[in-house]
Amino acid sequence: MKMIGMLGGMSWESTSTYYRAINEGIRKTLGGLHSARIVLYSVDFEEIEKLQHAGDWDSTAVILTQAAQAVEAGGADFLLICTNTMHKVAPQVEAGIKIPLIHIADATAEQLLIDGVKKVGLLGTRFTMEQEFYRERLTQRFGIEVVIPEQSERELVHRVIYDELCLGKIETKSRSQYMSIIANMANAGAQAIVLGCTEIALLVEQQHADIPLYDTTQLHCEKAVRLATALEPSHC
Repeated sequence: MKMIGMLGGMSWESTSTYYRAINEGIRKTLGGLHSARIVLYSVDFEEIEKLQHAGDWDSTAVILTQAAQAVEAGGADFLLICTNTMHKVAPQVEAGIKIPLIHIADATAEQLLIDGVKKVGLLGTRFTMEQEFYRERLTQRFGIEVVIPEQSERELVHRVIYDELCLGKIETKSRSQYMSIIANMANAGAQAIVLGCTEIALLVEQQHADIPLYDTTQLHCEKAVRLATALEPSHC
């Protein structure tokens, strides 16, 4: 079994979901008492969050690259960045290590294409929804059209992530607001919704929606399990 490298703590609420999902996937795949071989570097999210909102992405890239190098030195065979937003600096992190970086948008897009989905609504932090690093990867690499919420809706989605979900707060009112935004994107032609923030699945589950939801955390974990158990080549 290969060693899975993880950059976590952004937030630890969703990183705990990663840890559980990967171990459950390994047990399901290999049976018995098997569990995942993991090297986890968990950062202090307070520092990262302040740099995000200050627009200092170069400094976040330095922090994550150093962390990734520590994970590589710990014996990891490939790396997961356990957050959608920080894939903004994935190219810098990837350039600083020799092991493969498994991009969360790629894992998601591959499943979308398998399911024949060509137009999606994207929920995430304001950075993920508004900036090009995520949307363009889906569009340019996979031909998937992306719809995002209106500005006021984006602000609400962003606020709930940082002020509630990252703190472990699950509010019924926020779920209702998210579902209204999801309905608006469906009305705009989205065939499915990408939960493009690793915390959103803590709030919104498939049982709450009439449109397919793609949980990026779960899809990222499933790909990691396939790679770790050699069900999929790791040179991607």
